[in-house]
Amino acid sequence: METEHKPALGRVAVIGNYLPRRCGIATFTSDLCEALAAQYPDASCFAVPVNDREEGYDYPPRVRFEMAERDLESYRRAADFLNITNVDLVCLQHEFGIFGGPAGSHILALLRELRMPVVTTLHTVLRDPDAQQRKVMKELSELSDRLVVMSERGRSFLRETYAIPAVKIDLIPHGIPDVAFVDPNFYKDRFGAEGKLVLLTFGLLSPNKGIENVIEALPEILSRHPQILYMVLGATHPHVLRGEGEAYRLMLQRLVRERGVQQNVVFHNRFVSLEELVEFIGAADIYLTPYLNREQITSGTLAYTLGAGKAVISTRYWYAEELLADARGLLVPFHDPQAIAASVLRLLDDEAERHAMRKRAYLFGREMTWPNVARLYMESFLRARSERIRAPRPAVNVRALNKQPADLPPLRFDHLRRLTDATGILQHALFSVPRFSDGYCTDDNARALIAMVLLEEVGGGELDGVRGLASTYLAFLWYAFNAETSRFRNFLSYQRQWLEDVGSEDSHGRALWALGTVLGRSAKRGLCGTASRLFELALPAILKTTSPRAWAFALLGIHEYLKRFTGDRAAQGARDELAQRLLNLYQIHATADWPWFERSLSYCNAALPHAMLTAGATMPDKVILETGLNSLRWLADIQRAKPGHFTPIGSNGVYSRGGERTRFDQQPIEAQATIAASLEACRVTGEERWHKEAERAYDWFLGRNDLHLPLYDPSTGGCRDGLHPDRVNQNQGAESTLSFLLSLLELRLSEQALDSTNGGSHREAIARSPV
Repeated sequence: METEHKPALGRVAVIGNYLPRRCGIATFTSDLCEALAAQYPDASCFAVPVNDREEGYDYPPRVRFEMAERDLESYRRAADFLNITNVDLVCLQHEFGIFGGPAGSHILALLRELRMPVVTTLHTVLRDPDAQQRKVMKELSELSDRLVVMSERGRSFLRETYAIPAVKIDLIPHGIPDVAFVDPNFYKDRFGAEGKLVLLTFGLLSPNKGIENVIEALPEILSRHPQILYMVLGATHPHVLRGEGEAYRLMLQRLVRERGVQQNVVFHNRFVSLEELVEFIGAADIYLTPYLNREQITSGTLAYTLGAGKAVISTRYWYAEELLADARGLLVPFHDPQAIAASVLRLLDDEAERHAMRKRAYLFGREMTWPNVARLYMESFLRARSERIRAPRPAVNVRALNKQPADLPPLRFDHLRRLTDATGILQHALFSVPRFSDGYCTDDNARALIAMVLLEEVGGGELDGVRGLASTYLAFLWYAFNAETSRFRNFLSYQRQWLEDVGSEDSHGRALWALGTVLGRSAKRGLCGTASRLFELALPAILKTTSPRAWAFALLGIHEYLKRFTGDRAAQGARDELAQRLLNLYQIHATADWPWFERSLSYCNAALPHAMLTAGATMPDKVILETGLNSLRWLADIQRAKPGHFTPIGSNGVYSRGGERTRFDQQPIEAQATIAASLEACRVTGEERWHKEAERAYDWFLGRNDLHLPLYDPSTGGCRDGLHPDRVNQNQGAESTLSFLLSLLELRLSEQALDSTNGGSHREAIARSPV
């Protein structure tokens, strides 16, 4: 470093969350940027935050560029911005949960494109990561020039669990404001706490905070020190608030009343500024962190209070064990109100011990103040830059055409919204105008519900305008279920009159597919609660059906459901039974030149091998898995025209073994089913050919078909109903429109997964404009 205020780095970009977003990493990133700017005024420091909501936040001028958490393209745009603005170094604040993609893998798409050194601060280091988290951490460490941890335990985990060399790791403490060592009574009058002994817990509220254990301890504490005031400071965490509302805070308040300590507990339900926070901390005689999660590698709240010279009582999570060592605080077991009460009473009864503990904590914290932390970060930055100069990487990360992700069109929902009313999605359209006379059906509302769940997973700005539609489609399924027969009705007139008591077996299977997808993938608890009850009621009836496609649709739903609820034996039993039935059919009908489940091919054919692939891979059963692969290979071959494009089996009749295949009318549902099955085969086998099969089927929508005419209408977001021998059916009904949307969503998710975990897909990019 040349001088303290003139580092060799001119422009530093810090990626993470940023105030006024309410979370610990937002506070840390904001404080780090301000500390760097204050300590090194000749350097330029700006922030690139990640937004977890569409409208973003009212950021200060230090924020130069924003990313959308679940929009993969926004990460690539951010990389372009950082490269062209000549940033000297990027400092990434990493936490798995703040970035989109599996285990937060979207951030890797940004890091792969950067030309400058990267220093990554790890706010979480998992000792026992799952496979996806380990994969992300491995590439994250490879793409980072240096890694920063805030505790010795974090450094040891990086070495032992992830085999990262010690020379690449910097230990820099969590930054804290530099405050004076003051008597708590100095601030108490500001909170009406004169003459009180103040206990404090602060931070964003969520059920893992363990505050209920402090409340349970209060009666015993008050029996000896009735002048106690317990202050709980902090708003409910925004993610908890969106999903659960104020349920946790209300539970705590009920507990306070039940224990009769309402005169001694105050909830400050707000997110305070740093100046206010310093005053709250200053007023505390004892600070408590009763957290429930042992595997916490850092805590800004604990760092702040220790650095302010507070007497601290904490549960034994990892960071607390390290920070409160050497008598800088007291540690208690998890879920133990009696231990909390005993520790509080010990410190209140022994003033000398309490003040000695405060002094030890304050002196230890002097190394953690933001000016010192900023200097340590600048030293890490300069090491990273020096190492990059000695061992340069390619200046531009250019990927060959066959390693770029496919260029997929934007998602449009104009026509979907046009077809949907308060009841559900209408079946048919005359051109792009909804046809009321044909009413609604369960099949289409099930497809639409699946599309909404996949869209939730894809994320991005496309959610605008369709956020509430999942509830509409699920409400239709609930209305369609006939409790007397335990089956779904299918057809509903526009006048809301059911046209049958029992719908088709296939509609029942498809409804189970949609419900299972909600339960396996959606984060919306309201949807999942409704879907869970309906799935439980409807599942037994599928075992009484005889349609192979109903079995296949149900298997796909059960597969999604078991991703989240693996131990459900009823669902496992239904999966095993239905998969065995399909296997029996295959063994009865399959021959060397006709490896299929029936004597003919009709509609939605690829759903059968798709179901076998999911069942065979998860049961696991090699015979069932190979049956799925063999039948899908054969189907892909016979649905390939001589020029190489996708040509599905037509719906004008059936294609029987030994007979003439039906070429027309070609339906969008066949392309969609083939895309979904091929992507599943790609996931199961890792073979690139299956992704190419999916792309080939998708291109059928865009004009690479027998007539060289597009079926997708980019002006409406709708899809035309089919390909006739001489023309395209211009009507844009629900089934065809949803077939296209589902195909595009499946490919989007596949691209995100491949790009996030494999450094980009390895396949030919095919031009996407219609022929």
